[in-house]
Amino acid sequence: MCCFFMVLMFLGPRVAFLVYWLIPAGRLQMQMAFNTWIWPVLGVIFLPWTTLMYTFVYGANGMVGFDWVWVGLALAVDIATYAGGGYKRRSVPGYPTTAP
Repeated sequence: MCCFFMVLMFLGPRVAFLVYWLIPAGRLQMQMAFNTWIWPVLGVIFLPWTTLMYTFVYGANGMVGFDWVWVGLALAVDIATYAGGGYKRRSVPGYPTTAP
């Protein structure tokens, strides 16, 4: 069950970003939020939840007010996803717990 949750946390936002990009309204929203293709690609690779949330909340006036709270929460989820993987690695049998 834990492995399923980790796969969902890893692939979920990337698949959602792809599906959102395939929808015409989503593609327009992404073009409005990002001026170039490099930032969304890097975002999906390294900070997928943050990139997805930034795309969702970006409006015609840019990022204003409470929008930054949503992006901050998504950043916390990204950090928790990476930290959870590192913490879980310590419980692998045979994995060294100290540096050589």
